[in-house]
Amino acid sequence: MPAPDPGNNVRVTGDLQVSDRLVIPAAELGERFSRSSGPGGQGVNTTDSRVELSFDVQRSASLPEHLRNRAIERLGSRLVNGVLTITASEHRAQLQNRVAARARMAALLRDAIAPPGPARRPTKPSKGSVERRIASKKRRSTIKQLRRGDE
Repeated sequence: MPAPDPGNNVRVTGDLQVSDRLVIPAAELGERFSRSSGPGGQGVNTTDSRVELSFDVQRSASLPEHLRNRAIERLGSRLVNGVLTITASEHRAQLQNRVAARARMAALLRDAIAPPGPARRPTKPSKGSVERRIASKKRRSTIKQLRRGDE
């Protein structure tokens, strides 16, 4: 379905810029429009302002293999048959929902393909923290013993 003209200063049709190095071509994105719920009065019943933006992560030619695998692993619960779908219906205007859906899609993909953080190096507790922990356990033990009274 061809996308309607979005306006003069907002570019909604075209490629999706995910990061400096990754751009998803417009041909790999799918948009569907439907009637939205929520505010809008009679306009809600007549305009297709809800936007569903979908991207086939599993079959994408624009994602390198290692990024595709990372994205599939991290987005596993959100993917349906390898396709990521974002829905936007918070605005009354279709154009604003298209912009919101694209922004959310880019942020989600950016987080999914981000390299993993540095591995945690395990450390021992400091001598002072061990002593404080034992002292606090002894205080607690004393309090409980005093509550018992004579048995």
